[in-house]
Amino acid sequence: MRIAMIGTGYVGLVSGVCFSDFGHDVVCVDKDAAKIARLQAGEVPIYEPGLEDLMARNVAAGRLSFTDDLATAVAAADAVFIAVGTPTRRGDGHADLTYVMAASEEIAAALQGYTVVVTKSTVPVGTNRQVKQVIAKSNPAAEFDVASNPEFLREGAAIDDFMRPDRVVVGVQNDRAAEVMAEIYRPLYLRDFPILTTDLESAEMIKYAANAFLATKITFINEIAGLCERVGADVKEVSRGMGLDGRIGNKFLHAGPGYGGSCFPKDTAALARIGQDHAYPMQITETVMRVNHEVKARMLEKLRDACDGSFNGKTITILGVTFKPNTDDMREAPSLTIVPALIGGGAKVRVVDPQGEAEGRDLLPGVKWEDDPYKAARNADLVVLLTEWNEFRALDLKALARKMAQPRMVDLRNIYTAKSARQAGFETYIAVGR
Repeated sequence: MRIAMIGTGYVGLVSGVCFSDFGHDVVCVDKDAAKIARLQAGEVPIYEPGLEDLMARNVAAGRLSFTDDLATAVAAADAVFIAVGTPTRRGDGHADLTYVMAASEEIAAALQGYTVVVTKSTVPVGTNRQVKQVIAKSNPAAEFDVASNPEFLREGAAIDDFMRPDRVVVGVQNDRAAEVMAEIYRPLYLRDFPILTTDLESAEMIKYAANAFLATKITFINEIAGLCERVGADVKEVSRGMGLDGRIGNKFLHAGPGYGGSCFPKDTAALARIGQDHAYPMQITETVMRVNHEVKARMLEKLRDACDGSFNGKTITILGVTFKPNTDDMREAPSLTIVPALIGGGAKVRVVDPQGEAEGRDLLPGVKWEDDPYKAARNADLVVLLTEWNEFRALDLKALARKMAQPRMVDLRNIYTAKSARQAGFETYIAVGR
């Protein structure tokens, strides 16, 4: 199959590269000529483990290419995927469909022969029908169908998620479009991965419902963690006991500083807005959003307690600022709430993150970036574990404590234990829900 992937952001690039590894001929399109030049030179503009090698292999095989010429790529395609951004619109929580609709108009002008136009971007229910209307209006002679194919990629594990998915969701209106989508995903079908073919609206809703449920699960255990601290329970033991129940499962039951990233904050806000627009408030989702903000504020209070009530004049070392490990993504990361509050309170902040500096320099002004946690901890009054990178899971706690002016640690990911920290020389160790 010949595929045009419109947009080379996280979803578009990973999807395009993986489709080419299925054996399809893929052209990835972007308006940003500088980004295309980098991709043509073999440079990957995002951090995702394994992506650079996979991209290079498929470029070398002649199955993958990059261009800023949308018209030529679309004209030759059997399927065109829209994978542009749908950020939260300021003021009302809606997903901003400006880029989706603009791409639809450009695609309409370039269509030649029967083509399936597939929305890969996360979009509100009803968007694919809008895309169809835009294309039909712009090019009444076009022979096409639309399909919804939401992505479920976890940053840091996206390639494995694409190649070994829990499920593939495809929304279509007729058998002809379904056959094209089946051919595209044929390699997964042959390996017995579940492929759910449904209607457009259900496919669109599945994406939002799944992300809202996972955000709810994270927020629930974070709220339980707060109660554990009051009653003397250990949230890690509570999570383990819950997770062993097959009806619940152990994933997304790790207490921490709240969810962030590119999906959960945006998608919960969009789902809440969809409910409001249809006079059916999503009360659980709205509560999850509120509690998640409160969780981040509660984490800040833990840090203040560890600093004897004031950040002023303190030197604080932050280990990890990306919203999760194995990504350079800073979107809605807890660090964007916590670090500015520390600096605003008069603290000097040092930061260590394996991949976060490139994006974090603009987002976290006023911090000092270090590449070594022990150097960053020298004469510090507090060390804060904020992102659970593997590099921070086996620190020499004795060496870390000896470097510090005051050996104090706030572990917002529950990587260590109070016993191990105190045996290593930390006078203060504060975790979450323990």
